[in-house]
Amino acid sequence: MTSMTAVTIAWIALTLFIGFTIYLVPKVDRYLSIVVALASLAYGLGRIFDNSPVNLQLLDRFGVTLTVDSLSGYFILTNALVTAAVVLYCWQTDKTAFFYTQLVILHGSVNSVFICADFISLYVALEVISIAVFLIIAYPRSDRSIWVALRYLFISNTAMLFYTIGAVLVYQSSHSFAFASLSQAPTEAIALIFVGLLTKGGIFISGMWLPLTHSESETPVSALLSGSVIKTGVFPMVRCALTVEEIQPMVGIFAVGTALLGVGYAIFEQDTKRMLAWSTISQLGFVMISPANAGFYALTHGVAKASLFSIAGNLPSRNLRELQQTRIPTPVWIALSIAALSVAGCPLLAGFGAKILALKQLDYWQAIGANLAAMGTALVCAKLIFLPHGNPENPEKAKPVKLGLWLAVVPLLGVLVLANGFYLPAYTAANLLKASVSIGIGWLIYFVIYCSLARRFTFKLPRMFEQFDHLIGIMSLMLVLLFWMVLE
Repeated sequence: MTSMTAVTIAWIALTLFIGFTIYLVPKVDRYLSIVVALASLAYGLGRIFDNSPVNLQLLDRFGVTLTVDSLSGYFILTNALVTAAVVLYCWQTDKTAFFYTQLVILHGSVNSVFICADFISLYVALEVISIAVFLIIAYPRSDRSIWVALRYLFISNTAMLFYTIGAVLVYQSSHSFAFASLSQAPTEAIALIFVGLLTKGGIFISGMWLPLTHSESETPVSALLSGSVIKTGVFPMVRCALTVEEIQPMVGIFAVGTALLGVGYAIFEQDTKRMLAWSTISQLGFVMISPANAGFYALTHGVAKASLFSIAGNLPSRNLRELQQTRIPTPVWIALSIAALSVAGCPLLAGFGAKILALKQLDYWQAIGANLAAMGTALVCAKLIFLPHGNPENPEKAKPVKLGLWLAVVPLLGVLVLANGFYLPAYTAANLLKASVSIGIGWLIYFVIYCSLARRFTFKLPRMFEQFDHLIGIMSLMLVLLFWMVLE
């Protein structure tokens, strides 16, 4: 056993061990949670800068196959940063040891997905994530939170039924659960596995469950879900696309469709948290569109979106119309603008380099769709960036900004600035011009068309497809679509 293999096994064991230990020693729950996040941060950074992948074959061809490389490192680092931010956000709250137990178990399970290279290990990790997410969403014990949590669990379990059948078919055809076996799998196996992953990852119309779930959860939970947890459905698709070349065109189609669908809904959304949730769906498309560069984009998006959800939960209102009539504190506005500018791909922030990498060497039709989605993203971010700010009109009634918000957001914004150095070759005259034009067109549409129409009309997009029974039907339609795609 090599030293790196031993470190990897120790890191996995440590995360899960502490997760189950926290409940026994509640007085140090916050400290143990931070230790877990810092351990993952150190491990993730090590894998990013170490070009030699770690491969573990623990149970021969029956599973468990683990692969840890730089792609895994970026996703693990994202999970570590977002988890640490959530712990710091909740530091001065009355969260119990039960909350931190579920948080750390969820953190470890998410990390497990990012190192899986076989379908059976992935299944176990995704199922543990479903249970942990259910418990952490339902933590407030209100009727609303319990229903949202149950809705998530039902959708997740249904998706995993499709996935399980697909995984069994893969094993039947190749006598292996490894991702590479997908190249020998029957078409129905690919369709079944992907309908499960598309739903878990909130991709395209299979992700219609996501806006309600992410917007109705508590603020730190929303940040955790959109920042890192949702990427557990995207990562296996990216890994499969890199492993099996035949899968890449299908992933590319869903990437462009997801980017356009999410940003289209976000443009017309007037609820800040729902708008951010739709934006998350759109940004997942950018994560998938270039599998080789998915890790860096996942990092920049996860950090920025965790910041945006944390800030949105501390604004005077969730309604954008009301926020446009209310001044928010300037420090909060600055933090909000930095995170939004990074998502829009503004130079000097990590989102710029990530977007340039994602949009490199795309097919012609992909480039058109992705650039349209990028302009739409700039418009969506403009709705936050151009909110009025300054001293509130009634200081006595103004809601004080929680210290936990700054403890969580300031380090995340620092990462967006520092991570800008990960891809300095992006700073060419052509790329700077391209980014400026994309953002400029988005802002121009916002001021010239969107603002004038918003004053005259109220746009309410239908939510019928977000209802539980329709979500199950959408999965069936996606399965039909996938069968058609793989048979072609």
